[in-house]
Amino acid sequence: MVRAIIEAPDAHRGVLRLETLRVPAALGAAGIRVDKQEGDGATPAGLLRLRRVFYRADRGAAPACAVPREALAPDDGWCDDPMHPDYNRQVSLPHPARHERLWREDGLYDIVVVLGWNDEPVVRDRGSAIFLHGAHRDFRPTEGCIALAPDALRRVLADGLTEIEVPG
Repeated sequence: MVRAIIEAPDAHRGVLRLETLRVPAALGAAGIRVDKQEGDGATPAGLLRLRRVFYRADRGAAPACAVPREALAPDDGWCDDPMHPDYNRQVSLPHPARHERLWREDGLYDIVVVLGWNDEPVVRDRGSAIFLHGAHRDFRPTEGCIALAPDALRRVLADGLTEIEVPG
């Protein structure tokens, strides 16, 4: 297991530390919360294991990584509707419940890593779609994910990252 730790000197900006490497990270606009809830804008505290890596094959090579990876398709989505049985799961679009599109035009999900939050088992309203993904250039806050510069994201994946500790 290769573990990184999030250091969060600011409510929604942090640093991902992996051995001697330190890279800036954008966090949820509401900071880090132990009691994460759907739609609260917070990054969950805890040990978040990397489950799977998706990437846009039309925008770059598959990233080197220690976890399973697969190319995204234009109809890939993620259900964030706590009232639907597909809550916090990958879905195909169109989908009848509220969802997030994974095939984005802004480049933030050119590489998107599914983090192990509220998935074993899934609990309604505990939070969904917690990802590690590319950051905006200005590192503005996320809706609860952890975001890194695209080159840093590729680097930490290539270094064998398998889990992220987010202290509460």
